Amino acid sequence: MFEYFYNEILRKTIISFGTLFNGLTIKQEGSTVKVPLAYGPTQKFLARLEQAPNLSQATQISLPRMSFEFTGMTYDSSRKVTTTQTIAVKNPDDGTDIKKVFMPVPYNMQFELAIMCKLNDDALQIVEQILPYFQPQYNLTINLVSLINEKKDVPVVLENITMQDEYEGDFTSRRVLYYTLRFTAKTYLFGPVTSASKDIIKTASVRYLAGGSQSTQRDVTFSVKPRALKDYTDDVVTTISEDIDASQETINVADGTAITVNKFIDVDGEEMKVTKITGNKLNVERGQDSTIAKTHVRGTGVKGIDYSPREDSNLIELGDDFGFDGSYS
Repeated sequence: MFEYFYNEILRKTIISFGTLFNGLTIKQEGSTVKVPLAYGPTQKFLARLEQAPNLSQATQISLPRMSFEFTGMTYDSSRKVTTTQTIAVKNPDDGTDIKKVFMPVPYNMQFELAIMCKLNDDALQIVEQILPYFQPQYNLTINLVSLINEKKDVPVVLENITMQDEYEGDFTSRRVLYYTLRFTAKTYLFGPVTSASKDIIKTASVRYLAGGSQSTQRDVTFSVKPRALKDYTDDVVTTISEDIDASQETINVADGTAITVNKFIDVDGEEMKVTKITGNKLNVERGQDSTIAKTHVRGTGVKGIDYSPREDSNLIELGDDFGFDGSYS
């Protein structure tokens, strides 16, 4: 049922959240001290402070410090979108193939940021540098899906703040003041990215009469492939060698060898299907795919659809209608 894919969305969101607090500094006795940030639960760092004797040294070396942790995630029904729709974009690497992905699913990721200090003034400096940016949210722009260059603003919402003063035992015991800030990052999870130029497999059920009055149901499987309805690469393969009117189904060209049977050509915006080639004479079906058959003059360029190495079907623009070439089994 499931196929392997990994867009690294959760990982990117966690890293982006951490970078928000990765450069905080405080002032201590005229000197600037950078506050280190690490990923991990608060309890882990508190245990280190209690168990490691070498941390009982100058304040700026051991404290203050910060840690953050990804604590959970929940589905956000308030941001639900129609999941059957797709996003289709040109491949950002080469601009040829069309990449598509279904609409994302909204999830909220919960984070905790712990600020651990010995001095209350240190903690207040850190907290005051953070809170003004959250009113109560701060938008992070994250490239969630690199394959389609899908960048979204992910709101990071500050939910609440708690403060605790760990000061127990005699006067030689170490004091730890820590603030806990809880955040929610409203991100989106995307499914696998596929190529729109690949065959699309569909299934359907049909009913038919099988030699009697009762109908029989049978499953039919068919595949379709998107086909370009116009020339995107502007490749003129030959020219018309004489004038033609709107009703003519036989046209003469300068070089018939440049044309391929059963492929489509574009003559001044009119799409034609080539059914037969005799020398430099083409038998065509006029006005294909809702284009209008019209008069063309000698010397008009004949453009090939899907003739060049960068085929037009791989360059279909967003919003274009698709033509389908179906095979049944």
